[in-house]
Amino acid sequence: MDASFKDLSNDFIQLARTALTGRQQDVQLLIHRASKKFKSVNPDLTDALIALLKESPTRTTPLRKHAETPLPVDLDSRLQLLRLESSAPDHEPILAERIQAGLSQVVSERKNTTALLKHGLAPTKSVLFNGPPGVGKTMAAKWIAAKLNKPLLILDLAAVMSSFLGRTGNNIRFVLDYAKNTDCVLLLDELDAIAKRRDDSTEIGELKRLVTVLLQEIDDWPASGLLIAATNHPDLLDPAVWRRFEMVLNFTNPTTAQIEQQVDSLLCGHLEQTGEWSKILSYVFAGASFSEIERQINQLRKAAAIEDASLDTKLEQLVTLGSDMTKEQKIDLARALYDSGVVSQRRAQQLTGVARETIRKNVKKIKI
Repeated sequence: MDASFKDLSNDFIQLARTALTGRQQDVQLLIHRASKKFKSVNPDLTDALIALLKESPTRTTPLRKHAETPLPVDLDSRLQLLRLESSAPDHEPILAERIQAGLSQVVSERKNTTALLKHGLAPTKSVLFNGPPGVGKTMAAKWIAAKLNKPLLILDLAAVMSSFLGRTGNNIRFVLDYAKNTDCVLLLDELDAIAKRRDDSTEIGELKRLVTVLLQEIDDWPASGLLIAATNHPDLLDPAVWRRFEMVLNFTNPTTAQIEQQVDSLLCGHLEQTGEWSKILSYVFAGASFSEIERQINQLRKAAAIEDASLDTKLEQLVTLGSDMTKEQKIDLARALYDSGVVSQRRAQQLTGVARETIRKNVKKIKI
């Protein structure tokens, strides 16, 4: 086999493998390298590749003015340590009033930096989001970046955590140094993975040193940049981490009213009785996260489409089956639905399978 053909085959396989990961910047890097590599043996191919790169509607567009400094990569795997989130949220986040107030304050400070500087003040430069999975932490970071018209860079934890001792700390430095010199919003997701308690005897010294590196970098964070970190496990974080963030926002699972609002937005345009179902499902999904609610409703919509069934029927099945509800939980649901005035006693019985007499008895007990 001709050597140049073999090289081209290998490059094509590597390009295909990288393309399947969805890393557009890595794909462009490989194409750029290939255009240089085959310039002498196949100039037409080189010209075609360069033309494609110029025409490409790349995700790096928000960072075009920083094109001379490509996203940092791990020196061994060559994987990019950051991923660019260029898409804005498709709807306003549904958040508690105190959370929304905090986010709005961060945006307002950034848009009024001059006014703050006149009084010797600087805008908030670091924010920590704390809360269980699926409650809107990443969505909130996207919302802030969109409001500020800045790209959101997210730490790729899998790429950063190197198997080589000392390399992970260097990767963290590469990421933070890059973000400090880029007009962007940086999100350190799953912060607890790289900022664990240093008094944990099960952790090796290298990971403890990593926490020290991270703390130093956060201390040196410039007021011109915005650093957001998120954690699902606050108990794992080193105590010193909390003091480094100027604002801490505690996210929680949605309230009944917030669930109703989310369900309404997910079902709007797909059924006639959206309002009624939003109220009913706000009780069914009590305690669930935003992401879990969206996942279940999307599954029901898909099932209805595949079976050519009405979405109302699928929603009724969801309530009737009650997922993993116990008998007592179903009685509580039936009572709550009827007592709230959302549905009639007969409708509550149809949806939950709880006898009307049982519903009446439980309503009386509550009132007494």
